Amino acid sequence: MSSTGEQRVRQLFEDNLATHQDSRDRMAESIAQAGAMLAQALSDGRRVLSCGNGGSAADAQHFAAELIGRFEKEREALPAVALSTDTSALTAIGNDYGFDRVFSRQVEGLGQEGDILLAISTSGNSPNVVQAIEAAQSRKMRVIALTGRDGGAMRGQMSEHDIELRVPSDSTARIQEVHILILHCLCDLTDHLVHE
Repeated sequence: MSSTGEQRVRQLFEDNLATHQDSRDRMAESIAQAGAMLAQALSDGRRVLSCGNGGSAADAQHFAAELIGRFEKEREALPAVALSTDTSALTAIGNDYGFDRVFSRQVEGLGQEGDILLAISTSGNSPNVVQAIEAAQSRKMRVIALTGRDGGAMRGQMSEHDIELRVPSDSTARIQEVHILILHCLCDLTDHLVHE
């Protein structure tokens, strides 16, 4: 590898570390609060619905898989559904109602009062995620929003019962990297707090 390539790689690692440290300093308390909210809902027999687009869809699926399967501790399966996984529902809703409704329509059909919506968007402006939050709030669900940049439209949607975890970065890659760590923190807290 050229020295320029190596320098670039080293700089990417430095940028990642700086964003993670800044995020830790700004969000540790809020992440712990989100973990407690999530664990309480799951202990009460509620479920988690997660959504996002692209890389955020992958993160939503990853999170649901860790809950329904297991993270690092043997425990009972926890009810979690990633709303980006059912291709028949996604394409039917997208065709009949438009892509902006692909998540909100599922929230309307699956969400119940007391459930949690985990909504992920690096910009905070994804219209289908914004509409999913609206649908969740209308059903008296609580929202944990993972965002970045200035929080976008999702920032203004948060009620006093919701939690926004906003990564302090304008880089999509850095935001996504921290989102993964936040999700792992939530999984860890869930492992240790559910049914304690």
